[in-house]
Amino acid sequence: MNTPMNIVAVGGGGFTHNQDPQLEDYLLAMCCSDRPKIGFIATASEDNPDKIKHFYHRFSTAAYKTSHLELAGDSGDTANWVLSQDIIYVGGGNTGNMLSRWQQHGLANALLQAGHRGVILSGVSAGAVCWFDYALSDSAGNGLKPLDALGFVKGSCCPHYSTELHRQPAFEDLVSSGEMPQGIAIDDGVAVHLCDGHPVKIVSARTGAKAYRVSADSGGAKTTVLQDLV
Repeated sequence: MNTPMNIVAVGGGGFTHNQDPQLEDYLLAMCCSDRPKIGFIATASEDNPDKIKHFYHRFSTAAYKTSHLELAGDSGDTANWVLSQDIIYVGGGNTGNMLSRWQQHGLANALLQAGHRGVILSGVSAGAVCWFDYALSDSAGNGLKPLDALGFVKGSCCPHYSTELHRQPAFEDLVSSGEMPQGIAIDDGVAVHLCDGHPVKIVSARTGAKAYRVSADSGGAKTTVLQDLV
């Protein structure tokens, strides 16, 4: 029997930028383990050593068991690593390249199994949008476009919503035109906790930063602020 799938999507910032520690504090508080195993996946940044260093610095105390995944070798080893974690955190970067490499190494299926077994799935930017049906992404280098993602959460997602000013009109236009389904937009410094695909908690580490529901409306797009459901 599957357990509820918990995903924490961060719009931008967090430990990979030495910011917003409240977001990871919330993530850690979700975990039932006394000494949680926390795994970092930095595929989207091509395993950027600075981001990996920030990961170990953030979780460097003896309270956590930390490791990171570099995709190479046997897919069975990759799946075993994923399934052995309590929390998985996916870093930002090129979403399209990341998803392509994950498919090649069987990581998408391993993450789905892990989520259904109670492993908390989380991430920032590319690591936030990858869990949805569609992500708003500029991975292909031709502007912001819909990108097929993992489909663990119904709908679409846009990170950096109020920070990168071109994202809001692009996301609203694509949703209102029907090119993308309705979805969630997340400001930098904000985490959205989804349980079985439904937002239940909004955590903001920055004044005025929010998350939003964006849907199609007769006049274009309708944007509403997401509120806690717990």
